[in-house]
Amino acid sequence: MQWTEMVYVVLMISSSLLSVCGNTVLLLVLLLNRNLQTETWILTLSFNVCDLALGLSTIPFGAHNSLFRPQGYSSSSVLCQGSAFFFMLLQLASVHSLTWATVDKFTEICFALNYANIFTAHRTRIILGIIWTYSLVNAVLPLTGFGSYSYSSSRFLCAPSFKPACTGFNMLFIVLGIIVPILAMCVMYGYIVYVARNQVRRGTFVCNEQHCFYVPANNYFKSSIVMVTTIVCLLICWLPYITICFYETLTGSESPQPASAVATWLVLFTSALNPWINSMTQTRYRAALRRSLKKIRQALERACKKPLPRSTSTQASSKSHGCPSATPSAPPASQTHDEPLHEPTES
Repeated sequence: MQWTEMVYVVLMISSSLLSVCGNTVLLLVLLLNRNLQTETWILTLSFNVCDLALGLSTIPFGAHNSLFRPQGYSSSSVLCQGSAFFFMLLQLASVHSLTWATVDKFTEICFALNYANIFTAHRTRIILGIIWTYSLVNAVLPLTGFGSYSYSSSRFLCAPSFKPACTGFNMLFIVLGIIVPILAMCVMYGYIVYVARNQVRRGTFVCNEQHCFYVPANNYFKSSIVMVTTIVCLLICWLPYITICFYETLTGSESPQPASAVATWLVLFTSALNPWINSMTQTRYRAALRRSLKKIRQALERACKKPLPRSTSTQASSKSHGCPSATPSAPPASQTHDEPLHEPTES
């Protein structure tokens, strides 16, 4: 096994474990806390489920191929076509669900007064339906002849074939499916940072029904750091993959194996990053996580302290086998003289 394959296996297995753990935690937090189940929470649930599915299917499949099937599969096999279909479907649905979750966050911050009228539960369900319909149509197109799926020996995965013969589909997938949502998220996060910077300069007072209080600049600084970190992570994880897709499509040459493998791993690694940089960095999600852990701990404590029910059948069985009873016998002093301690035996 070459060193690139060994490094690829380690990275993919680590990413799979992190993705499954992180997205499982986020899923439990969403399901155990009703206050997070707002009218737009299904957008977060959507990319959460997609990332969890990628961590359970595509990422382990790539690690398995690099270890046991480096020669790959026949591109026309059902296994290759099916795995590439699910890879494309989950990848697109995750990216676009995350984009619309960012739009929701952007609207809540920048258009707070009209937010309730802009993002309603009905509109959110329509958006989610469009996302999955778009993702499904794009994933089906290569199966109908517009584009193609093939096994890539440099990525150890069945994925879209980035060849000049599939230029139309590749441009549709790369530009509309990846570049547009990534740029949209970067622009929205950048604008939020710009707004936060202006708020720091002016100072901000937040009011409720009783009084107003000053929001310190440190709060906006922390939010800006989170936003900038999110932008950097998006660009680092997606730019190599986009570059390789353009290179292979426009030149017809395969990219070097280490570069292609690392670019594919970075894209899949976003499934492990998304629950943390897009959800758990928010105060309400961290507070919900603490409440969830407290609920789980209390449930475990109640389960441990709950007394076990006494079974008469078990006691009878233990007596018949000569086993000591679970209930202690009365001490000799408490026994009356009417009942002898031992019954006399016949000689």
